[in-house]
Amino acid sequence: MTSTILPRRLRTVFLAAAFAGIASASAFAQDNTPREAVITVSGEGRSSVAPDMAILSFSVVTDAKTAKEALDANNKTMADVLNALKTGGIAERDLQTSGFAVNPQYQYPDNSDGGNRQPVLTGYQVANSLTIKVRDLAKLGAIIDQSVTLGVNQGGSIQFSNDKPEATITEARKAAVTDAVAKAKVLSEAAGVSLGRIVEISENSSRPEPMPMMRSMAKEYAADAVPVATGENSYNVTVNVTFAIKQ
Repeated sequence: MTSTILPRRLRTVFLAAAFAGIASASAFAQDNTPREAVITVSGEGRSSVAPDMAILSFSVVTDAKTAKEALDANNKTMADVLNALKTGGIAERDLQTSGFAVNPQYQYPDNSDGGNRQPVLTGYQVANSLTIKVRDLAKLGAIIDQSVTLGVNQGGSIQFSNDKPEATITEARKAAVTDAVAKAKVLSEAAGVSLGRIVEISENSSRPEPMPMMRSMAKEYAADAVPVATGENSYNVTVNVTFAIKQ
């Protein structure tokens, strides 16, 4: 029985080796196939739009002798600010606490004479930070003014954005592809060849973010409040396009 099985195994090994040789030869032949001639270019597109939303960040910072006193005073001020914002039409979903800290405060003595005097605890500081989405830009100046009046005393950064920028980003994408096609035509004409079909097209993987831009006709909301100029947001898109070269 052993003598009949062994030849079959040998035949199987020889057949496998033969098929492997054929596959290797086929792969070698494919590697030697001439590559398709292509032109690859990058296109950039930009589309601008006036912002329709502002993201405002500020803090209430309170100092007191004890941590409890600082916390109680800070809580009261922030509660007043939140109530005023809600009364003014800011929705709960657009109010978010973005930071909170309690820190001891020290007075550091002068040790320039070589002494080793230790810092002296003088009190505590509580900081409560708030981020607000303002969807009615006409209210932005008044919101800032009212918040400072009620006790906001640190921060004040503003980022203008768009709630639904998809249509503007689509226009930027179209402009980016148009730019890529124009560049490819220039390159092909300079090289004395003709453009063929599009082989591949891809977009920069990062989501386009608004880039603030100044404009001469920027809206200003002043009316007895903090004047605010909104400017424009510009959304940039980059695409990579590969064209075949007609032979």
